[in-house]
Amino acid sequence: MIEQIISLVAGFIIQTISSLGYAGVGFLMAIQTMAIPMPSEIILPFAGSLIVEGRFNLWVLAVVGALGSGVGSSIGYYIGYKGGRPLVNKYGRYILISTHDLDLVEKFFLRFGNWSAFFGQLLPVVRSFIAFPAGAAKMAYTRFILYSMTGSFIWSLALVYFGMKLGENWTSLREKMQGFDTAIVVLIVIAGIYWVYRHFKNRN
Repeated sequence: MIEQIISLVAGFIIQTISSLGYAGVGFLMAIQTMAIPMPSEIILPFAGSLIVEGRFNLWVLAVVGALGSGVGSSIGYYIGYKGGRPLVNKYGRYILISTHDLDLVEKFFLRFGNWSAFFGQLLPVVRSFIAFPAGAAKMAYTRFILYSMTGSFIWSLALVYFGMKLGENWTSLREKMQGFDTAIVVLIVIAGIYWVYRHFKNRN
C-alpha cells in the first residue's frame, strides 16, 4: 500500500514539473509548505537538473520556489492564526502531521521568535510546519512573509543549484541507474518512506 502511494507521488512530481514547467514547481512548493508530504529536496533538484537542457533558468526557479513557498506558508499561517494548535491537532493526522512535529516546531519558534520564519525555511521538516506556530502566535503577517520568503529563496537557490550540477553529470548517472526517471523515483521512494515511517512512529 505504502509503495503504491509513494509511486503515485513520484509520478505526480515528475509529471507536474514536466507538464507545467515553472507553474508546476510553484504549485508543488506551495503544497510542500502546507505540511503535505511533497519533499522540496526532490522537487527543486529535479527541476534544477533540467536547466542544462534549457528548460529552466536558475534564478527564475529560485524565485518561483520562494513564491510557491510563500503561498503555502500563507495558508498555513492563516490556519494557525484562526484555529491555533487545536485545529491542527484535530485534522493534522489527515495530512500526516504528528504532535511530535508540532512540538518540535513550536519549541523552535519559541527559541528564535520572529526569526524562526527565516531560519525555519532553511531546515528540512521545520520548513513545512513553521507557518502554523507563527500564525497561532499572531506574528505580524508582513514580517512573517518577508522573513519566510527570504529564507525560502536561499533554500530554493541552493537546491536548484545542486540539481543543476547533478544535471551536468547525468550521462554517467544514467549508466549507473538505467535512466533519469529511475534515479528520481529512487530518491522520492526513500524520502517518502522516511516521512511516513517517522509520522507513524511518533504518533504511536
